[in-house]
Amino acid sequence: MSSSSAKNRLTGLLAQFNPFAGHDSTATPTTDTPSSSISQPVNFHTLSPTFFLPRAAAIEPDAEAIYHIRTNNQILRRSYIEFADRARGLAYFLKSHGYKRVGILCPNTPAFLEAIFGIAAAGAVQVAVNYRLKEDDIAYIFTHSEVEVIIVDQEFLPLLQRYQTSKPEVPVIVDTDTDVSEGQLSGPFDEAVLEGLRFDSQTGARGWDGLEAQAAAEEDLLALAYTSGTTAKPKGVELTHRGCYLACLANLVESGLNVHEDRCRYLWTLPLFHAVGWTFPWAVTAVRGTHYCLRKIDYPQIWRLLKEERITHFNAAPTVNTLLSHSPQAERLPQPVRVIVAASPPTAYLFEKMTSLNLRPVHTYGMTETYGPITKSYHMPAWETLPPSERYEKMARQGHGFLTSLPARVIKTDVPEGTVVDVRRDGTEIGEVVFAGNLCSRGYYKDPEATRKLFLGGVLHSGDLAVWHPDGAIQILDRAKDIIISGGENISSVALEAQLVTHPDILEAGVVSVPDAHWGERPKAFITVKGGRELDGEAVIEWARNVSGISKFMVPREVEVVAELPKTSTGKFRKNVLRDWAKGASRT
Repeated sequence: MSSSSAKNRLTGLLAQFNPFAGHDSTATPTTDTPSSSISQPVNFHTLSPTFFLPRAAAIEPDAEAIYHIRTNNQILRRSYIEFADRARGLAYFLKSHGYKRVGILCPNTPAFLEAIFGIAAAGAVQVAVNYRLKEDDIAYIFTHSEVEVIIVDQEFLPLLQRYQTSKPEVPVIVDTDTDVSEGQLSGPFDEAVLEGLRFDSQTGARGWDGLEAQAAAEEDLLALAYTSGTTAKPKGVELTHRGCYLACLANLVESGLNVHEDRCRYLWTLPLFHAVGWTFPWAVTAVRGTHYCLRKIDYPQIWRLLKEERITHFNAAPTVNTLLSHSPQAERLPQPVRVIVAASPPTAYLFEKMTSLNLRPVHTYGMTETYGPITKSYHMPAWETLPPSERYEKMARQGHGFLTSLPARVIKTDVPEGTVVDVRRDGTEIGEVVFAGNLCSRGYYKDPEATRKLFLGGVLHSGDLAVWHPDGAIQILDRAKDIIISGGENISSVALEAQLVTHPDILEAGVVSVPDAHWGERPKAFITVKGGRELDGEAVIEWARNVSGISKFMVPREVEVVAELPKTSTGKFRKNVLRDWAKGASRT
């Protein structure tokens, strides 16, 4: 679906690889040309990951870029030249209308992927929103970020009612996500793409050379990624072209996207709205991999794709991997699948279970403020000689800083504000994880006070408490607010959760503190039970006291069996909801 021939399209794509395209021919360098006559140094180009799409289409136009099951159950397979054309069409549509701030409210669809590249190519900023948020929060984010147009999946159009009431002047482009991409039955998003392609054709047919595949300035905003806002108003994290480019390259290397004989086949279980999919839209495209889009987490469908489409990579939180590993369809795969496990600390038990299915876990850690992952637990050959439980425990640590970042650090918390002093690397002293370097965001949009607090002392504060091991690896114990202090002892809810799920019948465990007249605080655990098993709280407490090896001061005062644990969009336990439950709040 394009307004130009394949030859013309490729010519337009290849034109951008000439660093002097668009300049007067007299400025073309020769051995006698003074450097002052060239507007851009030969040894420099701005860093923007948008460039990876036209590059992929120029190198391998017919490679499969996207696989997707549409809402009408039709399977879509789209090539890289088609992917690049559609992103280009969207870019020219946005450019022709002068839109500079574009909202996205979509699940993991081809339209979302095309928007990520098209919005940036138009020189605009994307603002993707979590469709699981309340209408009020969605309205707040789109208002706060000052979007000028919104791309929305038809399923989630009702979530914009509150926003549209207050901002009726902001146009909405609906994606119907069907297999009809042009003609009377196509949707508004497809019409916008076609309009943009016509605009390009009618105004000189410059193709990608007329767009910003390389940003005008690499420190310019590429995206505003909003935090979940579970305890306060969502904050807009400022992600730059340069930061996204460097995070993308790190993820490409750290996850091994480029080590397959043909190309990677990446399954989109991670929400694209979360820190721009941790920069994986660009990383997968950079290696000309296939994006397998999923509208929602569907465990039978995931297992079908793992088996039939030979998926090579996916990213998912521990909770998603837990449920996937215990799905009725679960069985050991003939080929290994590299799984990036992040969003919350995993357990050694989970890693052992995944490995038995040939799902090869690699633990990374980060936050929206660091473009997603920024540390990795690097697997050491010496670990192979360790007992399995010890080996998997080391694999589940948060590890070391990424390739394109500075090392992660753990600093003391009992010092004056803004003071940065490292804890001892003894695996015992507890401090806060902090970061510095390329993978730190620019700050919070329109929130100078929150930005100041984020960067106190010249480092980015995570709010996560951890220890620093002698080998340089960090290991998170908890969020500062989730540490349970019982009779003077610090109890890590994360550590207790990891121990509870070693019970043969427990599927998941979430731990929070409850008041205790004698000890001040004690842990309360909420658990879910594996399919076909039965368990009650008292039996779990008895097991914890007498069988498990859990320290006596850590044994939960209460254990409650629930049907499902509340989670964020990225699979983290919503500890604020669990705390409300512990106080007697309704479970609805």
